[in-house]
Amino acid sequence: MDLLCTYGVLAGLLAIIASASTAAPEPNARPNIVLIVADDLGWNDVSFHGSTQIPTPNLDQLAYDGVMLSNYYVSPICTPTRGALMTGRHPIHLGLQHLTIHPAAPYGLPLGETTIAEALKQLGYKTHMIGKWHLGFFEDAYTPTNRGFDSHIGYYSGKEDYYNHCNDEDGWLGYDFHKNGSPYKPTFGQYSTEIYTQEAEAIIRDHSKNTSQPLFLYLAHQSVHSANNDDPLQVPHRYLEKFKDIKHEGRRTYAAMVSVLDESVGNVTRALRDTGLLNNTVIIFTSDNGGPAHGFDVNYASNFPLRGVKNTLWEGGVRGAAFIHSPLLALSSRTSHGMFHVCDWFPTFISIAGGDAAGFKNLDGYSQWASILNGTESPREEILHNIDPIFNVSALRWREFKLVVRDTYGGNWSGWYPPEEVTGSPQPTESDPRAFVVNCADKPANASTSCDPFKKPCLFNISADPCEYSNIAEEHPDIVDMLLTKLQGYSQTMIPPGNKPIVVAANPYLHGGNWVPWVKPNTTKFNVRKEPT
Repeated sequence: MDLLCTYGVLAGLLAIIASASTAAPEPNARPNIVLIVADDLGWNDVSFHGSTQIPTPNLDQLAYDGVMLSNYYVSPICTPTRGALMTGRHPIHLGLQHLTIHPAAPYGLPLGETTIAEALKQLGYKTHMIGKWHLGFFEDAYTPTNRGFDSHIGYYSGKEDYYNHCNDEDGWLGYDFHKNGSPYKPTFGQYSTEIYTQEAEAIIRDHSKNTSQPLFLYLAHQSVHSANNDDPLQVPHRYLEKFKDIKHEGRRTYAAMVSVLDESVGNVTRALRDTGLLNNTVIIFTSDNGGPAHGFDVNYASNFPLRGVKNTLWEGGVRGAAFIHSPLLALSSRTSHGMFHVCDWFPTFISIAGGDAAGFKNLDGYSQWASILNGTESPREEILHNIDPIFNVSALRWREFKLVVRDTYGGNWSGWYPPEEVTGSPQPTESDPRAFVVNCADKPANASTSCDPFKKPCLFNISADPCEYSNIAEEHPDIVDMLLTKLQGYSQTMIPPGNKPIVVAANPYLHGGNWVPWVKPNTTKFNVRKEPT
């Protein structure tokens, strides 16, 4: 086993990034695109959504000066969202609709799919990725630099230690930090959010020296996902001092992790401004799924007052935090209430880049660039949240109505989870008036019992009842029937989930202690690990 993971105490070599020229470049006609993804961020964990517990001033400034997306939806968990983000296709059409890709499972984002990095390269973009992949790496062909990215530094799997970059998963411990396809050890001991920020700043400075091609930078942060179970929430100690009023240790550490993330976004924005790139850049910020609240996944996010948590189809599991910021926006400093799905980013990016999304077949997304740029109506009136044939759960939004069929975890994570308590009130007691805050009516006494999705499908009016308090299925049986028919239609287009059993050949012990690709091309037979009965 690699000593970096076995002992976790060796000093790593610190990467030194030389400062570059900050002379303003000649602007390129095609905008730069900077896509920042936060991992497991809750709806109620940013102050531009009204949180008074966790100030996020850098995110807020970009959101308030840009376009906030109030009706924006992602998948309920990491891998499916990232698959949709990369391809513009719904996870049910990628085989990624059930849970996530384990590091020892031999499958990934299908190779026949065109990624947004590949598409933007065709339009002349330089493409760089930093951070979390989570779309498969069992074979080299599935890794980022073989899926359209000119460079990648970060990790392949779904989570890891923030400092030693080891992932304890599938019964094995291995080092998972890579640079352009090879394990990279100099980052050992450095906090991942800070590593990724420095790498983003370096890419921006380097790009500013030659802007003959536009830049696509995909910054997929580890924050604020939990790490390994032995030390799930990690942050440099100095950030904890800002949240001494939060008495719950898990929530306090989580809040500090969000603060580092916010600082990172501020530093990346500053690098764009200092190099003269910002005026011709579109910044997109999005979460990848709802937050793991109340100890779910050993974490303490908050989606309150929305219902549910990560990996559920309630609003708290699928409603994402997102905004777009750019000096190029004709109509900014506003909130867009049009429906927007994570699938829409692919065609939207193509439009931003001056391409034609119609040239890409079988897209499930719509270009939203016109509605963002000029404030026109969203082209969407319907969003399929998911159909999971293994869990046998599904949900669909049509206009203001949402249908929920069954629930994950036996319904055990279907409640409403306020953020853990604070002592004192050193932070503002009222949110910024520019924030988009979800307001719900008083919670009725039967909110937890009016809907039993295991017995009958439940129907909610999300526009009037975003907290999913009141099941109105009995009042609107015609709408229930129509939405069930729509779900059936979607299911007929679905491909089976691609999930595969754990394979012994993936064991990091066989690869110098590293999580790395473990099969050669066209391998079809694997020695599946026998699980205890």
